[in-house]
Amino acid sequence: MTPFRVLTWHVHGSYLDSLARTGHEFYIPTAVPPRAGYAGRWPEWGPNVVEVPEDQVRDLDVDLVLFQSRAAWEQDQHVVLSAAQRRLPRIYLEHDPPREHPTDTRHWVQDSDVLLVHVTHFNNLMWDSGITPTRVIEHGIAVADGVRWTGDLERGIVVVNDIATRGRRLGGDLFAAAREEIPLDLVGMHAEAAGGLGEIRRTELPRFAARYRFFFNPIRYTSLGLALIEAMLLGMPVVALATTEIPAVLKDGESAVLATDPRRLMAGMRRLLDDREHAAELGRAGREIAFERFSIKRFSADWTRAFEDVTGGPRDRRSIAATASRREPVEVAT
Repeated sequence: MTPFRVLTWHVHGSYLDSLARTGHEFYIPTAVPPRAGYAGRWPEWGPNVVEVPEDQVRDLDVDLVLFQSRAAWEQDQHVVLSAAQRRLPRIYLEHDPPREHPTDTRHWVQDSDVLLVHVTHFNNLMWDSGITPTRVIEHGIAVADGVRWTGDLERGIVVVNDIATRGRRLGGDLFAAAREEIPLDLVGMHAEAAGGLGEIRRTELPRFAARYRFFFNPIRYTSLGLALIEAMLLGMPVVALATTEIPAVLKDGESAVLATDPRRLMAGMRRLLDDREHAAELGRAGREIAFERFSIKRFSADWTRAFEDVTGGPRDRRSIAATASRREPVEVAT
């Protein structure tokens, strides 16, 4: 496979981490000082993720543009991209369900020549996508090498960024109520503001979390969280609200503890704390689901197919490959 050359933005670092594992080349604009969407690459990404100063983006020779934010779609493309780049094949990756109204919000991308990719079937169902064709590409996550759930620490872990300021949608009130009765630790950006432990580096989080008896997801309304899937891949039992895509992935009593009644969730947490074998059974079932449904191999195949569909076929069989010899390499910005 000849890799596609994709211009995109650094909007969701964990998702871009998965994209970086697909084998394609991703060029991300950077700014000084850094700002949202222009923050640059993570150290652990390979050479196929290339930083480009924003004033040099218009000189890039790429195959397609992958938008990941409303700001990039409505504003940045008209400032940062050249006219020729704005005519390239385009994909818009929507990470979230509709915020304003869960069923009656029209997506801002209204263009029959753009492919609108949703990360869950729930999101695709709820957005009014209008004339824009859609596709669902579910998450794919790499398994942390040599890390497995042990559950020796008789506590639950919650992984949510900025839970103190993001309101009921992220379940800050549910976390606070559960913590009154259940031993829970919160990690994530600015977790200290809600009595948590603080932020754990993403590369260190799997090993840190694997000690906990269970993973608690208090979020009422969002996409299927990457942290939840990562917990499943460890073999960690999940306790979560039975909302959005989660009930289509996990089943209460068989592969997780799911409910819309917080009291039932807390009862499930107590049982997991009291019965480690039961916790292990749920964790094993969840891990099997995660390996089958959220593998990087499937994720890579789905994204390669999307790139081929919007550009007209595999890159090594299209005319753009003939122009590769005249492309000047772009150096990684430092």
